[in-house]
Amino acid sequence: MYYWVLFGLIALMSWIVQKVLTHRFDEYSKSAISMTGREVAEKMLRDNGIDDVKVCSTSGKLTDHYNPVDKTLNLSESVYDCANIAAAAVAAHECGHAVQHARGYAFLKMRSAMVPAVSFASKWVTWIILGGIILINIFPQLLLIGICLFAVTTLFSFVTLPVEIDASSRALAWLKNSGVSDFSNHDMAKKALRSAAYTYVVAALSSLASLIYYILIYMGRRN
Repeated sequence: MYYWVLFGLIALMSWIVQKVLTHRFDEYSKSAISMTGREVAEKMLRDNGIDDVKVCSTSGKLTDHYNPVDKTLNLSESVYDCANIAAAAVAAHECGHAVQHARGYAFLKMRSAMVPAVSFASKWVTWIILGGIILINIFPQLLLIGICLFAVTTLFSFVTLPVEIDASSRALAWLKNSGVSDFSNHDMAKKALRSAAYTYVVAALSSLASLIYYILIYMGRRN
């Protein structure tokens, strides 16, 4: 009973955080600056001595990401060609990941090393856990395997947190020092990136709560 209440609260938190993020991005998109997201990204890369990362445009909204495999910094349509503080904050954040990659940031290296295992776990974990719950009384080991796979994805969620927080810290410091943001809009950039970080916190907590729930099911088979 208590866990269903917990899951409900986490779901509500996730909905609120997503709404706040969308609202702030839309609001801060009205605060114009002189550089587009692409120009911000290219300047931050140059300022950090990075010349082997390509800045690209990708479809969708808030689909921005850095790909360390092919060294591409992919900015969504609402960031790539738009000149506002929200777009600048997002572009600088993704550049923060490129800087982490170039500097050998430990948590990013750990996260990247986990990707193959997480991809495998994500592909099978739902079916294995479902089968494990159905067969809990005759083949409990199946659920244990599912729990181990889910633990990998949960660990990945928590390793992601310092990666995202550090990227935002790098972005905010650069935005201020480079003069891209100023006293009138720097706080907007900070709030936008903080809202984005909260989505990762909620996702990690949700994954942890689910992991504990599955462990309790496995342990409760003996009762």
